[in-house]
Amino acid sequence: MTTVVQVQVVLRIIGALSMFFSLTMIPPLAVSLFYGDGAARPFLLGFVIIFIAGVLLWWPFRRARRELRVRDGFLVVVLLWLALGLTGAVPFALSENPHMSFTNAVFESLSGLTTTGATVITGLDDLPPSILYYRQQLQWLGGMGIVVLAVAVLPLLHVGGMQLYRAETPGPMKDNKLTPRIAETAKALWAVYLGLTVFCALGYWGAGMTPFDAIGHAYSTIAIGGFSTHDASIGYFQSPLIEVLAILFMVFAGINFALHFEVLRHQGTKVYMEDSEVKVYFLLLGMTVVLVCGYLIWQGDQPNGESIRQGLFQSVSFMTTSGFTSTDYSRWPVFVQVLLIFSAFIGGCAGSTAGGLKVIRILLLYKQGVREILRLIHPQAEIPVKVGRVPVPTRVVEAVWGFFALYVVSFAIIMLLMMAVGLDQITAFSAVAACLNNLGPGLGNVTAGFMTMPDSVKWLACVAMLLGRLEIFTILVLLAPAYWRS
Repeated sequence: MTTVVQVQVVLRIIGALSMFFSLTMIPPLAVSLFYGDGAARPFLLGFVIIFIAGVLLWWPFRRARRELRVRDGFLVVVLLWLALGLTGAVPFALSENPHMSFTNAVFESLSGLTTTGATVITGLDDLPPSILYYRQQLQWLGGMGIVVLAVAVLPLLHVGGMQLYRAETPGPMKDNKLTPRIAETAKALWAVYLGLTVFCALGYWGAGMTPFDAIGHAYSTIAIGGFSTHDASIGYFQSPLIEVLAILFMVFAGINFALHFEVLRHQGTKVYMEDSEVKVYFLLLGMTVVLVCGYLIWQGDQPNGESIRQGLFQSVSFMTTSGFTSTDYSRWPVFVQVLLIFSAFIGGCAGSTAGGLKVIRILLLYKQGVREILRLIHPQAEIPVKVGRVPVPTRVVEAVWGFFALYVVSFAIIMLLMMAVGLDQITAFSAVAACLNNLGPGLGNVTAGFMTMPDSVKWLACVAMLLGRLEIFTILVLLAPAYWRS
């Protein structure tokens, strides 16, 4: 049997994209020189190492110009994210402050690129500005997907971009394009992404953040990442205005970016109101806020106004999988903590930078469940599953159920493996939930981060982060023997 994967084409693309990624070492290098923090060396060496590695991959296969096929696209995306996780760890591994092991460096890199926001670093307030900036930049680049960016700005790759786009973008319906050409689609998405980032940074700056903090937090807010330049996260600023701005931009970032583009193109917000997924998104978000705030008020451990303020912020942060914190939620009632974790399983809309199962999948699972109940009552009836007034193809419904099944199995296996190496049930459950949903904060011993976790747990968490970011199918398809056969 012969393989149909075009290895030479795949390696050429990985090499070219690695060379492109090496350029991302320049901004933190400039920050280091600007602040004189003495941390320029890791980024300078990182640029050289990553660029040379890219050249070594690209040069032998530079003349391999065959068209990229669908199965090649899956391999490119998975290998690229693995490559970026390793190369993105280079500055962390070479840094003296913080001093990190190889495992911790890869964990922090993947956590940033997958916009998970879990960390193994303590003492953020004392780190060099360049390291802090680099962490935030990793999340921003990973937010929309560096593959989409590369397809938009590197047409010299001479490959069919749709194959990369389908493997990279989140959500069950990936065939809809905003513009006729995939490169134009990627540019449109990045224009919206960049615009929201700029407005968010200006808002934070106007609300009292320093320009450095404003840019860094805008990166992680729009990416729905959760990394901060301070150990206390958003709570460091003790500013209701900053929290309100964060809530607004987290909510916006949790909506399908294609809808943002449509709103700008047609200059009307009715697009949001007409979208079934957005309606359910706001409904579920509102229910979470009411339950959390209501329970905190009922408990009466703090003033009602403070319960509403903190409950609102944490509800939005967790359900959108941002992972920012404004207070020590681990002191809240267990019911609220678990409810917040469960809200992250829902996540944001498909086509957003949020993690989780995605609202559209939750909606389709619910509608499919209702249909099965109606079929029991009316066995002969033909009852289509509809989103809005449009019937959903059977293939999409089947894919959603398949995704959900693989999600549950993956969650259970990784959780059991974490428990096998010594974690208690609460810590293991929340650690997998935090990583597979690309959330970041958890419960138990991972409330503040993964600093105290053994290396085996960190590597399992890395697997969970990649599965969550690439939505399971993209990775597991490579494990199918049929993938490697003609």
